[in-house]
Amino acid sequence: MAAVGSAQAQPGPPIAAPQPDYAAMLTHGDVILKDFRFGTGETLAELRMHYATLGTPRRGPDGRVNNAVMVLHGTGGSGLQFLQPQFALELFGPGQPLDISRYYIILPDNIGHGKSSRPSDGLKMRFPAYDYTDMVRAQRQMLTDGLKVDRLRLVMGTSMGCMHGFVWGQLDPGFVQAMMPMACLPMPIAGHNRMWRKAAIEGIKADPVWNNGDYTSPPTMGLRVAASLLQVAGFAPLYLQKAFPTRDAADRYITQRIEASIKGIDANDTIYQIESSRNYDPSKTVEAMTMPVTWINSSDDFINPWDYGVAEDFGKRLPDGKYLLTKATDETRGHSNHTWARFWKDELVALLARSEK
Repeated sequence: MAAVGSAQAQPGPPIAAPQPDYAAMLTHGDVILKDFRFGTGETLAELRMHYATLGTPRRGPDGRVNNAVMVLHGTGGSGLQFLQPQFALELFGPGQPLDISRYYIILPDNIGHGKSSRPSDGLKMRFPAYDYTDMVRAQRQMLTDGLKVDRLRLVMGTSMGCMHGFVWGQLDPGFVQAMMPMACLPMPIAGHNRMWRKAAIEGIKADPVWNNGDYTSPPTMGLRVAASLLQVAGFAPLYLQKAFPTRDAADRYITQRIEASIKGIDANDTIYQIESSRNYDPSKTVEAMTMPVTWINSSDDFINPWDYGVAEDFGKRLPDGKYLLTKATDETRGHSNHTWARFWKDELVALLARSEK
């Protein structure tokens, strides 16, 4: 008689570890800045600055918070954009560069964005004409008055947030221990960069429904023009050619992206967001950024082209600076490389190490 044996269970595929839900870990808050005066001389009786945080503030022997990291979003974004897995799952977990058991992560919504004060709250085109300097001053006051933080271990900024980093270098470089700006140039918004921004603004204003900002329903045609320009400006050609190699696939993708991008946005908010860069120019003050700086751009960034040939010279003027250009591949994401931490997180680790005190 043949022996009868019990069947052996075959090992199945490995079970993926559950990913942390950083959204559930956030602490949200608002800081109300009273009688905030803008660079134009306009004032708001109450300017609301919304923020979200991860981790816990830690104080040194001098009583000052010493582990605060502020991450600054781009035009049209919000602090919550940094919960995307390609950013958060690479940086915030145990043993990762910005492990939230070690660092206090501050994710503000800047003026005109997210849940902070913005034109769509009711003032529409009567909202004060804020600029990047106003936005950085509001960030600083939010930190000192609201969160009781008077020193930042690190400022990271993407796109507009990158430019805010250079403005911090103008206004209060001693506040920041290390700086990592990504996807910008420390020079005026001019040439083609200004042109596509101006075209987006005028596309909204040309829609009769916009009605000088006093619309009762969204000016959808104008928003579609602006959204189309914003999408194309941020794209990565090599990656898109690989991911969408046929006309039909490309058509479906851009149509979906534009449709998704115009949902829930406000036309006046968009105009203000784009126009806030109008007088940005830290080109003469980069030497003031005496903290350790690692500044990273990408060679497939349409908004900040590498072949202007200026970034290397600006990088040399940073007293303790390092300028890096990420080489384009069919995996890199163009202007959006700033949110894909796998392309640059080793440089973040090195910056934290070289700026340790």
